[in-house]
Amino acid sequence: MEDHARAVSRRGLRIALALTVLFLGLEVAGGLLSRSLALLADAGHMASDAGALGLSLFAFWLSTKPRSLQRTFGWFRFEIFAALLNGLTLWLVSGLIAWEAVRRFRSPLEIESGSMLLVAAVGLAVNLVVARILHAGRKENLNSQGAFLHVVGDAAGSVGVIAAAAIIRVTGWRIVDPLVSLLLCGLIGWSAWRLVREAFHILMEGTPDHLNLEEIRSGLAGIPGVRDIHDLHIWTITSGFIALTVHITVDDLGNAPAVLAAGRSFLAERLGIKHSTIQIESPSAGSCATDSCD
Repeated sequence: MEDHARAVSRRGLRIALALTVLFLGLEVAGGLLSRSLALLADAGHMASDAGALGLSLFAFWLSTKPRSLQRTFGWFRFEIFAALLNGLTLWLVSGLIAWEAVRRFRSPLEIESGSMLLVAAVGLAVNLVVARILHAGRKENLNSQGAFLHVVGDAAGSVGVIAAAAIIRVTGWRIVDPLVSLLLCGLIGWSAWRLVREAFHILMEGTPDHLNLEEIRSGLAGIPGVRDIHDLHIWTITSGFIALTVHITVDDLGNAPAVLAAGRSFLAERLGIKHSTIQIESPSAGSCATDSCD
């Protein structure tokens, strides 16, 4: 059964996708009519928003599929893969826009600043509404965070387009249009970096950033009766789902139940790690049970 945070994120994504798709056609038409690259760049970013939102919804749906003998964790990890794709898509979009902006520096086109300003203003309003909808679930789920970053970047893009349209309308400086497009590219690329880095870290099964491996090791080693801690591994399955495995050597196997209970309590209550696998070993088992000891 879905938890509340996941349900809120999913509902928000559906509303955000509907609003984004409704406005996308208007922005593309406005960009073509006004001949504004900045507006088309914003439309391209909004198209990537729609793709990101759709991919995020698909990931949520996929994550609800039951586990199987081949996929014992189900499809939860696809949410992280979707977040990575969202970040890479942002980079691709920014690269395409930058390429066209450089071309336009050489031969700026006539811009219909009135249409450009009107469409960009409506786009900003839509993006702010969508960002507000997605804001609630962005900290609970990396996939939702990716969609949120898309929309925030697009909102900032709309602000840039509005500024460009106003400058062109007042001064007639057409070169402002590709210049703003390049600035938008930098903004889009930067917003994607953190998302790609975090998704890659999770896919590489890195230790979650908010947890300290040595502190966890010390906490487990401080349990009465524990002689040694080894094979300690912590990773993220998907947002909010942290897993841990550890081998604990005890002085007396008779104390194993107490050590196991204390270890699980420490991990769950102090650190919020509720999916843990603790293997209790006797000193005769050696200091390492596997080839992957740390």
